[in-house]
Amino acid sequence: MTQPVLAPDQVAQLEHTRACIADAIEAAGGSIPFDRYMELALYAPGAGYYVNGARKFGATGDFVTAPELSPLFGHGLANQVAEVLAQSGGSVLEFGAGSGVMAAHILARLAQLDCLPERYQILELSGELKRRQAATLRERVPGLSDRVEWLDRLPEPGWRGVVLANELLDAMPVSRFRVGDDGWQEQGVEWTGEGFRPMWTAARTPGLVPALEAITGRLGAFEPGYSSEINLRLRPWMQAVAEFMGCGALLLIDYGYSEREYYHPERDAGTLICHFRHRAHDDPFLLPGLQDITASVDFSAVAEAGVESGLTLAGYTTQAQFLLGCGFDQLLAETGAMALGDRIDQLQAAKQLILPSGMGERFKMIGFTRTIESPLRGFALRDLRASL
Repeated sequence: MTQPVLAPDQVAQLEHTRACIADAIEAAGGSIPFDRYMELALYAPGAGYYVNGARKFGATGDFVTAPELSPLFGHGLANQVAEVLAQSGGSVLEFGAGSGVMAAHILARLAQLDCLPERYQILELSGELKRRQAATLRERVPGLSDRVEWLDRLPEPGWRGVVLANELLDAMPVSRFRVGDDGWQEQGVEWTGEGFRPMWTAARTPGLVPALEAITGRLGAFEPGYSSEINLRLRPWMQAVAEFMGCGALLLIDYGYSEREYYHPERDAGTLICHFRHRAHDDPFLLPGLQDITASVDFSAVAEAGVESGLTLAGYTTQAQFLLGCGFDQLLAETGAMALGDRIDQLQAAKQLILPSGMGERFKMIGFTRTIESPLRGFALRDLRASL
């Protein structure tokens, strides 16, 4: 992808983000690991993509998420949330609530079910997104917005309720690696004065080589030249969630694969992808601060990290099977009272959510519980834990 024509404010943002990352590279002695580059490009205060105020979600942004497509997604998820809250009590905590649409849909459905949480908590890094979320909630669920609170840190241990994260894991910074002639290599990033340049060095990030050797110990050695990525920040995040969760469930929705699929010999260039104006490309150095940078999720690693952190793996399935298990058919039938045009729109959105050609198979749901005895309904139709 060649650099597109940018508006003046986008040019200014691009230059600011580049300068921020270039300063970090200079301070580090001339190069930084790719995961640090990705972290800065996405989250550096005032400069990173997710915190600089640019519109990201929906038709006028760079990509569309499932909650933006239809309220049916949030309503189906709310049916599962209600089931857990009936056993755990407490609150709902959403990591990275985007535009706030999913929170609004979940709260509306929980109100219908007479199963509102004590609080709907949102942990959000972006001040601009916090303001947008608050506006969305005031507009869509005005009678419920007073239940919402924004957190600056994780809850204290003993917290009860349901933790949600939709498309959070794919935006965690990843380390990029390849098999070189002399062993494992890691991608670093240099600043040339005009742009960023990737370079390969011996693996130096702590924990990278042991993690890669564990993977090849299970799957067999990769061929020379094989390259991919690995999320070394996943395990600490799962441990942090497990430390505060006293009773309840953790539900994670994202796109990705099992370990064996992720590191398949034919997937020898990794899964990294960037989004700008609804166009996908593979150059993470093109528009830092203006483009999303993501990597698919290794759900085997997610399962392992959760169990090692003391949580119980409750299920793993496709988005389609999870929504159907949560009563998606009935929710769709309830749209029959809508005006014809609105109902047609909802039917089209429903297809995107559950059909294999849309999000239905590509996106997965994985769930963990603590001190919840009953199985989760979302995994009742098809549980794919054995594939992990």
